[in-house]
Amino acid sequence: MSTGSENAVDRTLAERVSLKALIEACLVLEEGVAGIRDIDLGMMMGTGMIPGPFARADQRGLDDVLAACGKASDSWGDDFEAPLILRRLVAQGRLGVKSGQGFYAYPQPESGFETAPVKLDLRGDVAIAWLDNPPANSISPDVVEGLLKVWETVEQSAKVMIVASPNPALFCAGADIKAFTKMDAAGGKDLLDRAHALFRRWERSRVVTIAAVNGLAFGGGCEVAMACDFRLASFSATFGQPEINLGIIPGFGGTQRLPRLVGPSKALEMNLTGEAISADEAYEHGLVNRVVQDHELFDEAMAWARKLSGQAPLAIEHIKQVSYKGDLDDGIDAEKSAFAAAFASDDAREGISAFLEKRTPRFQGR
Repeated sequence: MSTGSENAVDRTLAERVSLKALIEACLVLEEGVAGIRDIDLGMMMGTGMIPGPFARADQRGLDDVLAACGKASDSWGDDFEAPLILRRLVAQGRLGVKSGQGFYAYPQPESGFETAPVKLDLRGDVAIAWLDNPPANSISPDVVEGLLKVWETVEQSAKVMIVASPNPALFCAGADIKAFTKMDAAGGKDLLDRAHALFRRWERSRVVTIAAVNGLAFGGGCEVAMACDFRLASFSATFGQPEINLGIIPGFGGTQRLPRLVGPSKALEMNLTGEAISADEAYEHGLVNRVVQDHELFDEAMAWARKLSGQAPLAIEHIKQVSYKGDLDDGIDAEKSAFAAAFASDDAREGISAFLEKRTPRFQGR
């Protein structure tokens, strides 16, 4: 049986290792070697530290961690001096989970949205729609309904809406394929119609929309981001339209908004190969407006939101409506028809089955 003295030694060792892991992780981040998400993921996979050092510090409270570093440096030397980024975050009031933001951002949902798959978080004139549908933030019928519910409040209560994810590894991994396989043709069409109608409301509204993309934005996730007026991406974000690998096509606007943003040639490449692109490449081709360090993404989105919330609402509405005018509605109608035809094909059934069974599909062209 462990004695009290042994327990104290164990706690001291755990504290020393935990603090040293965070300090080294901060140094790697400050040197630009990797982003927060990649460092946390590497530590979890390489050392078994779960959660990773940044998420762990957020949970503890960065002010408490800073104080612990002060005591540790007094006891164990300068190697335990608090990193610059930790001191800056605490000075900014970013204390972790308890303040809604630390190394990562965390939802502070309004009443009635605490357990919703899309959480509404109102911060003055800015609304945050948090995609929170674990494990992959997939676009399911519940998520579409959640986005609709959030938007009904946002239109009346905010000037800017940020679409974000509290999951440090991904923004949205795409549509919920299992949910689609359980729908009949009428149910699938209704879901597409409701999602497309909502995205067009975003594009025509005086509310400015910003996607803060912090990780994977594949398929429906990329399409949600493209339906926003602006896209800001973290260093570790990636974008892709992989539907072709399932024998289907993008169904939430990927064949229409993507070529308008990156040009028809690059869009065709992404839609036909299904290959993902990095945040830097997305910026190069015009898919995103800005790329920032992982820990700066939410602050950058909020800075854009504060700037845009001060602009003339009627002028915003008119600019958006004329900017999005043209043949987009016709293109979306064509995409919906093509999606329904592709989804009903034998190749789609084979592709989806192969995806769910984790095997290589065998397409027959019918």
